[in-house]
This record gives sequence, C-alpha cells and structure tokens, in this order.
Amino acid sequence: MAHPADPLTGLPHDERIRSRKLANGIATIIADASGLSKAEGQTLERELREAALALPGVTEARIAMTAAQVARTMIAIGSGKGGVGKSTVTANLAIALARAGKKVGIIDADVYGPSQPTLLGAHQKPEAENEKLLPVEAHGIRFLSLGQLVAPGHALAWRGPMATGALANLVEAEWGDVELLLVDLPPGTGDVQLSLIQRSRPVGAVIVSTPQDLSLIDARRAVDLFNKTSVPVLGIIENMATYACPHCGETSHPFGIGGAEEAAKALGVPFLGRLPLSLTIREQSDAGTPPAASDGLEAEAFAALAAKLLEAVAH
Repeated sequence: MAHPADPLTGLPHDERIRSRKLANGIATIIADASGLSKAEGQTLERELREAALALPGVTEARIAMTAAQVARTMIAIGSGKGGVGKSTVTANLAIALARAGKKVGIIDADVYGPSQPTLLGAHQKPEAENEKLLPVEAHGIRFLSLGQLVAPGHALAWRGPMATGALANLVEAEWGDVELLLVDLPPGTGDVQLSLIQRSRPVGAVIVSTPQDLSLIDARRAVDLFNKTSVPVLGIIENMATYACPHCGETSHPFGIGGAEEAAKALGVPFLGRLPLSLTIREQSDAGTPPAASDGLEAEAFAALAAKLLEAVAH
C-alpha cells in the first residue's frame, strides 16, 4: 500500500508492488510476478510502466520483476517393459491432475518412442528464450518431448550421452509455475532413468504394468531400480485390467486381473488402482483428445488415480 507522501500513487496492481522510488524524474518499481504466466508478467510490466510515466514529474520508468521460486515436485512414470500403456496413462493422469487444480507439466523422455505430441495433439516444435526451451501447452498442461526435437517419422538414433544431454535440456526448460512435473520414462532400467535420478532426484516414481506375469516380472525390476537409488515408489497402476464387450456388456480379463495389486503387496508399495482395456481410451488418446480432458467413466477413472497419487505425494 502506498504511503500518503509517496509520489508514486495511483499505480495499478498495488498488491504486487514490493518497492517504489522516485528520484530525479526516474521511477524505480519492483513488482512481484509470482504465479503469472510469461504473457501476464509482460502485461503487468507494461501497465506499471505506462501508469508511472503518466504521473507528474516522472520522465523515465524502470520496472524490475521478481518471482518466488516455485516448489516443483518431479514424479517419474516408468515401466519394466514397453506396450503397457505407460505414455497414455501419463498423459491422461497429468490432465486429471490439472483438472484437480494442480499446475502440471510432462517431460516425454522416452527415447525409443516419444508419443506425447501425438497423445496430446500438439506437434509444434518448442520455442526457446534465454537458451531455455518454452514448453508447449495442450489440454490445460505444458509438455516437452524428445519427439519435438526431430522431424516427424525420423528415429532418435542417439547414444546414451546424446539422449541424456537432450533430457537435461527438457528438465531445465522454462517451466514457470508448474507444480507437478511428470516424466514419461522409456521402458527398462537404462541410461535415461539413471541420468534423471542422478541429476534431478524425483520425489517418487509410479510404475505402470498390465496384470500379466511377463509385465509384472519387468515391473518388479523397475521397482528394484528405484529402491536401489533411494527414489520412493509412490505406487503401481494396473492398466488394461478389464474389458467390457461393447455389444453384450460382458466383462472379461484378457490379461488377467489383480496381478499388479498382488505384486504391490508383495513389494510393500502402494497400489494406486486399475484401468480398463478401453477402446475409448485408445481411440481418443491416439487422436490427441485424451478422455481425461472430457467427462465419462474413463475420465472418472483417471480422476480417482490422480487423487490417490496426490495422497501418496503428500505422505
């Protein structure tokens, strides 16, 4: 709040002004831009400058913008093997978390099959500012993908150091006010996983698996990797657990059911829930319109998983 003797009175956004001074016709204003997007911060700066220059005795306005550092929570999403729907789960889970009120981002670190641009329906190459990548926005979240760094249809023929170097650029991008950053890891337990853990120290990891024994064997290896590197496993998600016939409505379990839940109990990690083998999830996600962004049974399933994950992170 300005003091009565303050010559810089009547400025907009008074609650964001941290200091103000007028000397020799120069107005110096420091404003807090915490929680604002890049565009909103630029608007705040412009409006303060225009308002200051309109005051008597002001010939120059110097505006400094500050922002509190966002406390960001990074969560690794992994699987022991490919083909279990990890990337689809990551995209929809991120959207569900955003609909729950969180500011969410995704890093698509899957060197062997970066699919987030397709799942989120956004293929544009990210821009850069001050040598930092600017995440692309889609469905209420922000994301960056290794797939955005190469031409469509071209393979990422990178050796370990190249992949881990590119991953560092994604991690160190301009994430702004993102609170939760989900990292879609490649399957397995290789260089990318180890590099992420060593450089960025995720607060926890989520493992995605189907109920079948072959997937669970590899999921246990993924859990073991995170245990050995002191990254808490926040839980296991069982994907493709049930299938409801669209014609007769009968429910079947093509990959079995309950295997991931039993594995979670045996490993002493939380079980976050299960997702169905759903044509809707597959079709809408492949079309770039993930079902978590709309309403329906699939969106409710992802919302339930998001709530469980938030609960796990809080403990």
